Amino acid sequence: MPANGMFDVALQVIDDSNVSSGSDSAGVSEDEDVQLFCSMGNTIVPKPLKKSITKTKDEEFSKTAKANEKRYASLPNREQHQQFLTDFLSEVLNNAVFNATERANKVLNWVDPEQLKRSLDLELKDEPDSHEKLLELTRATIKHSVKTGHPYFMNQLFSSVDPYGFAGQILTDALNPSVYTFEVSPVFVLMEEVVLKEMRAIVGYPDGAGDGIFCPGGSMANGYSISCARFKHMPDVKTKGLHSLPRLVIFTSEDAHYSVKKLASFMGIGSDNVYPIRTDAIGKIRVDHLESEILRAKAEGAVPFMVSATAGTTVIGAFDPLEQIADLCKKYNLWMHVDAAWGGGALMSKKYRSLLKGIERSDSVTWNPHKLLAAPQQCSTFLTRHEGILSECHSTNATYLFQKDKFYDTQYDTGDKHIQCGRRADVLKFWFMWRAKGTSGLEQHIDKVFENAEHFTNSIKARDGFEMVVETPECTNVCFWYVPPGLRSVPRDSAEFTERLHKVAPKVKERMMREGSMMITYQPIHDKPNFFRLVLQNSALDKSDMNYIIDEIERLAADL
Repeated sequence: MPANGMFDVALQVIDDSNVSSGSDSAGVSEDEDVQLFCSMGNTIVPKPLKKSITKTKDEEFSKTAKANEKRYASLPNREQHQQFLTDFLSEVLNNAVFNATERANKVLNWVDPEQLKRSLDLELKDEPDSHEKLLELTRATIKHSVKTGHPYFMNQLFSSVDPYGFAGQILTDALNPSVYTFEVSPVFVLMEEVVLKEMRAIVGYPDGAGDGIFCPGGSMANGYSISCARFKHMPDVKTKGLHSLPRLVIFTSEDAHYSVKKLASFMGIGSDNVYPIRTDAIGKIRVDHLESEILRAKAEGAVPFMVSATAGTTVIGAFDPLEQIADLCKKYNLWMHVDAAWGGGALMSKKYRSLLKGIERSDSVTWNPHKLLAAPQQCSTFLTRHEGILSECHSTNATYLFQKDKFYDTQYDTGDKHIQCGRRADVLKFWFMWRAKGTSGLEQHIDKVFENAEHFTNSIKARDGFEMVVETPECTNVCFWYVPPGLRSVPRDSAEFTERLHKVAPKVKERMMREGSMMITYQPIHDKPNFFRLVLQNSALDKSDMNYIIDEIERLAADL
């Protein structure tokens, strides 16, 4: 690696009579092409230049002024944009990808909000900025952003910059597709069907049959489950609306993701009609309470229609007892949805997929590859065993987009089953990762992050001051308290102990962020005081990283 740790992005004009470079205005003739490549240190030249382009300073100034006159035009050309995009990609690769993920560098450079407002040049202007100014803004944006790809960013249920996912994301943006018809997205329509079928097969739906979509986040995927479940029970809702329905009731864990309640409210069912089901000491839904609440709703004259189970709760990482829930859903004719947005990745592992035993009996599943599988955001799927239900529930057959007399088979115009119209091709980055790593590589990834979680758990159990919230975590969420030396002599049953312990995690979080050493979140749950929640989904971490996290928490809390 070069001493400065920088990657050069080199451009070269090469002769190729078989490649057309675009319009004459591109600044390169039709028998020339541009080669873009990355190198470390000295630039590697694949073959000698046959042509070179040299310009005088006057010519450069004249062409720059001319280009600025047409800056409004949304069309890339080599003369105006080639060098800028090359420099821009160099900045991104060097500072947002490679330097940002070095352990020796900070996770973030903390600046208080008001000071950051003064530091950043965010105001919009009448006149365009120069390319040099745009690169300056790029560097400032990277500098003041949290480096979520850093190994020590463990703050949310996403992290890392997967190189193959990143490549797929770049290609997605370059092609800028909208996945609703085959005529505008032929590759991605077919790609989605292949990936979704394989995911359904991994869930356990026979032969991967059913239906599915990529959608913008797990919350929306959970919303699709409510919509399909309601349509399955009450098909008239599509045309007659809520006035045709009795009071409908959904059941979900008290520790479930808030999106179930939020989407029930959004869809007119009402948040009061989402009945929270109590959980046990390790965060699993209590099936006895679930059945009693189903019977209560029926006795009230309401119509229970859906249970939303969770496979990997947001905080504790608990997996609900899916087989028992499936039995109840069968008994009372309820749609069984499994929110496996977080824990679904465990299905890729022969060792850990038993955590989701019973998921194959579900009616639908939310599964977010951008979480445990570490695909770039957003990458979320809704899967169902009911073939055709998405179209039946949502299609409106808009004739300006979904014409039935097209010259090709219009079954490949899949967009009408979505509630969106324009839709990003989130499949590409995940498909590209899958092809780069293989199913076996995704399994190794899952096994590694679970191994790290187990090592971390065993390590803190052996260290003074660390106490588990859940003794044996099921997923890669490790929830724990750290009791600093100054608090260990305070009686455990006193209000003072609870009050002071509640303040430890927020203070340690503040210190780690101001220093930029790492990011781990905290929260209370039920009657428990604030505790740390380490979430692991970056398979590049190892045991030494787990030890660093433990030592860093001890250091930051030493005087508390």
